[in-house]
Amino acid sequence: MPVEELRIHSADDFSLTALSALKATTTVSVCLPARNEADTIGAIVDSIRTHFATHTHGDNNLVDEIIVMDDRSTDTTAEVATAAGATVISVADVLPGVGRGSGKGTVLWKSVAASTGDIIVWVDADLTSFTPSYILGLLGPMLADPEVAMVKGFYERPEQGGAAGGRTTELMARPLLSTFFAELTVIQQPLGGEYAVRREFLEQVPFCQGYGVETGLLIDIARLVGVNRIAQVDLGVRSHRTRPLKALSAQSMEVLHATLHRLGVEWRPEWSSVLQRPGSAPTEVQVAEHPPLNTVPDCCFT
Repeated sequence: MPVEELRIHSADDFSLTALSALKATTTVSVCLPARNEADTIGAIVDSIRTHFATHTHGDNNLVDEIIVMDDRSTDTTAEVATAAGATVISVADVLPGVGRGSGKGTVLWKSVAASTGDIIVWVDADLTSFTPSYILGLLGPMLADPEVAMVKGFYERPEQGGAAGGRTTELMARPLLSTFFAELTVIQQPLGGEYAVRREFLEQVPFCQGYGVETGLLIDIARLVGVNRIAQVDLGVRSHRTRPLKALSAQSMEVLHATLHRLGVEWRPEWSSVLQRPGSAPTEVQVAEHPPLNTVPDCCFT
């Protein structure tokens, strides 16, 4: 699909007043997965609450709930987020009977279960560049067009010389998508952590437990509704805490496993889900997946 056929927007295309009018009865949850993000979480939550939260702007209510999913933080993430106005939920307390596992995908899966919005907006909690325009941009295409099922943010990364994609994107995700899912190569930031999806579709797809979650969701949502129902929005600049190169090996391996699973590749006994590096301890990567939430029995949610 040519890039020009995909819905591409700028965050500057949307205003709070216009989107509040379009929102009508649609409900919106902003969810932030967080582990030890006390340095950045407060400013992000405060910005969202100040500009969009229900009790602040009367009729201009764009965000109905702000949820921080605290994933075993050992710093003051929970306290800082609560003070800033978020509802803080411990990941371990959500679906404990069926939600065993760890990793970013587990946190996102549980955030869908813990939230109530018709639209889920995810924002990474380590951002130092967050502005309210992120929320306007991610919600805008979806509120303006009911056919849009998913909105993926894209941006420049100053720490990488303005390059569009991160290291894992350019060295693993993009080559895999180009080889096996060419229709998705129009997505500029396939692994970006800022995106929005309608709940009705999120509840129909599985979630990779680890860092393969963005790859898995992108492929599965595209299969479910079609690439033409995915929009992209230019969020400007994105800065966050960068990971050392070694830390990206496990992340890349999880992206690989998510892709192979969606290709229907049958697992072989001689294959491994353990990252091996000479001179370092083996690392078990997260390759398991959580089931679609619409298959989880109602009793598990109580």
